[in-house]
Amino acid sequence: MEFKHKSVLLDETIENLAIKPDGIYVDGTLGGGGHSYEIASRLSHKGRLIGIDQDADAIVAATKRLEPFKDRVTIVRNNYCSMDVVLKELGIKRVDGIVLDLGVSSYQLDTAERGFTYNVDVPLDMRMDQRQEITAKDIVNGYSEFELFRIIRDYGEDKFAKNIAKHIVMARQQKAIETTFELNEIIKAAIPMKVRAVGGHPSKKTYQAVRIELNRELDVLKDSIDMMIEHLNEGGRFCIITFHSLEDRIVKTGFKNNENPCTCPPDFPVCVCKKKSKGKVITRKPIIPSDEEIEENKRSKSSKLRVFERHMN
Repeated sequence: MEFKHKSVLLDETIENLAIKPDGIYVDGTLGGGGHSYEIASRLSHKGRLIGIDQDADAIVAATKRLEPFKDRVTIVRNNYCSMDVVLKELGIKRVDGIVLDLGVSSYQLDTAERGFTYNVDVPLDMRMDQRQEITAKDIVNGYSEFELFRIIRDYGEDKFAKNIAKHIVMARQQKAIETTFELNEIIKAAIPMKVRAVGGHPSKKTYQAVRIELNRELDVLKDSIDMMIEHLNEGGRFCIITFHSLEDRIVKTGFKNNENPCTCPPDFPVCVCKKKSKGKVITRKPIIPSDEEIEENKRSKSSKLRVFERHMN
């Protein structure tokens, strides 16, 4: 199957990156190379793009897609949280722009055997990096009832988290939960019928929770924002696209803390913590997709773009 992924908020991201033809840019979530293609096509032969992804399929697909610009593109298999290491190995200290498009690519969802989807009966997997040993099956069968409740409540924001966790633990006492459809049936039984009739797919929130936990998506994001801002040149832009409120909150807070890092009490006449602003938030409110984009690509519905601009003191 071809690595297809319709890049969300593509025009808005490219516009906000304010690309300089001779600049250096990093796409930290390369995927199928949609954002990267647009960046690379705007670079001169002096410009440079570094694409990072942990998914082997993405690397293959993006390499093929970015073939016309191979003179200015470097592709690295890694996680964006290691961007500092990747840049150091390439001898690059600062860059002019960074883009992150978080969440699962359409390809990962549509390739059933990757185990991200609840619509096909396949083994529970959900690894973004297939070199990782732990899979979704290990979480579903190995976590305690409380741990399952915590992740489904916090990462899935599902109000039936307690009941779902209880049902999972009861079911796995009979036999290990191996496949997506087995898990679907368990989740379905834990949610009242009248709620199932009106909401989306009953498994959606639990799958999101397990996927986030397995791939440490929120921790990786939280721990990387400051480091990535440090690598931006004066005036460099950082664009992050999120797909749910938990990610968006982390980005909003991370950007705000870099704009105003002062920790002094508000009634202090002068700042004594000496923490200096790293730049400014360009998007007071996140940029959201147009009605046309949502119509064309349903998966863009919950996406939000936030932008930060670096300023040196």
